[in-house]
Amino acid sequence: MFKSINEVRDFCIDNEVRLIDFKVIDLMGKWHHLTIPASRLSEETLENGIGFDGSSYGFLTVEKSDMVFKPDISSAFVDPFNSIPTLNMIGNIYSLGDETSRFEGDPRYVAQKAEKYMEHTGIADKALFGPEFEFYILDHISYVNSPNHMEVYLDSQQAYWNTGKKDIKNLGFKVHHKKGYHVDIPYDVNFELRNNMVLMLEEHGVGVKYHHSEVGGPGQLEIEVSFGGLIEMADKTMITKYIIKNEAINHGKTVTFMPKPFFGEAGSGMHVHMQLFKDGKPLFYDDCGYSHLSDTALYAIGGILKHAPALMAFTNPSTNSYKRLVPGYEAPVSICFATANRSSVIRIPGYAKSPDAKRFEFRPSDATCNPYLAYSALLMAMLDGIKSEIDPVKEGYGPYDINIFDLSEEERAQIKGLPKSLEEAADALERDYEFLLKGGVFSLGIINDQIKQIRRDALRVNITPSPMEYEMYFDL
Repeated sequence: MFKSINEVRDFCIDNEVRLIDFKVIDLMGKWHHLTIPASRLSEETLENGIGFDGSSYGFLTVEKSDMVFKPDISSAFVDPFNSIPTLNMIGNIYSLGDETSRFEGDPRYVAQKAEKYMEHTGIADKALFGPEFEFYILDHISYVNSPNHMEVYLDSQQAYWNTGKKDIKNLGFKVHHKKGYHVDIPYDVNFELRNNMVLMLEEHGVGVKYHHSEVGGPGQLEIEVSFGGLIEMADKTMITKYIIKNEAINHGKTVTFMPKPFFGEAGSGMHVHMQLFKDGKPLFYDDCGYSHLSDTALYAIGGILKHAPALMAFTNPSTNSYKRLVPGYEAPVSICFATANRSSVIRIPGYAKSPDAKRFEFRPSDATCNPYLAYSALLMAMLDGIKSEIDPVKEGYGPYDINIFDLSEEERAQIKGLPKSLEEAADALERDYEFLLKGGVFSLGIINDQIKQIRRDALRVNITPSPMEYEMYFDL
């Protein structure tokens, strides 16, 4: 938004901005924030940064936890939720030592290095990412996890289980089980709220392609945004989630991006569309290629499919992710590619026919990821596939232009599957991470931190009894 501190000062004066709020991301992909009066922003703030405790952000391998973040004034946007005029800025993390230097584990720094590495290879000078945000808007969420009481209660105004509700005025028009796809009003009770979210996103520089009600009956929605560069789209991913969550709260609702909040209902993914360009020319189009894909595109697909199990540790880093990635819910579980096939890890949209629009999407990912790390890992896998000329056809990844679940068990057994749990994803990353280290993009420290974090999460879930286990085993 800004190129100099004088531009920031002028904007603050002209718009009566009184506070500046700094957003700093942790390893798990959550924003933390710290606020100062706008009058306190100075050249010294930009040069020396503001100190904080890095260990509280989950950076486990840091020997000395004192760090600083320096605001990136180009990332500034006006906060739409603060009654006092506030300007938000995203911070870059620095380590303190003999000299202040960029922290190798800063997810935003990883994304910046990934883009530079791409340019250094000479393969491409621009990578575009286009995520699709699926989420549930709910009217109630409560949960308890104590030694003698484990419970979660979710509710949604439009859910089918409320058809018989008598304690409040009931007007019917509830959405049946897994029947929410593109339902119109009055079934689509969140239409106006979703419109507000989309207009607010547009006002804050996040272009929206379209939005609609999704399959999940209890209030599942999708907002698909326009494409952007790696760092740009990672920033916009954080802004998108920030606006969606807070605008829902403003309307007395709440939002979850959990991949599988409801048993038996559709899960929420974050499919990521990808393209590469060089000198303004698209690299993924060939009129004579399979589905009009170039060899470069196929090699990029080959790289992603080869490294898919390891990628999952960054693109699907929650235990809940693997409750979505099961057969029967359009969620991909087979490591293969195809055109217009939603059961494959890589799908080539059949409607994207022009050279500039030609692309493919990675379907397993979900919004529990840290977008800087997830998008960077996907780019590194693509570049490795192109440099190594990994042919997905020769590797046996397809194309499978059929519903994979219609194949015989013997035929399906020949297709490799994604990790079935977070532990398996951690195992895969421990076996396959060299492609992430190229160009110094990822460090061993951040890879080890990620493995430690997701193993800790997996252990915490694994040792906790669930209500379903009581139903299955209590009377044995």
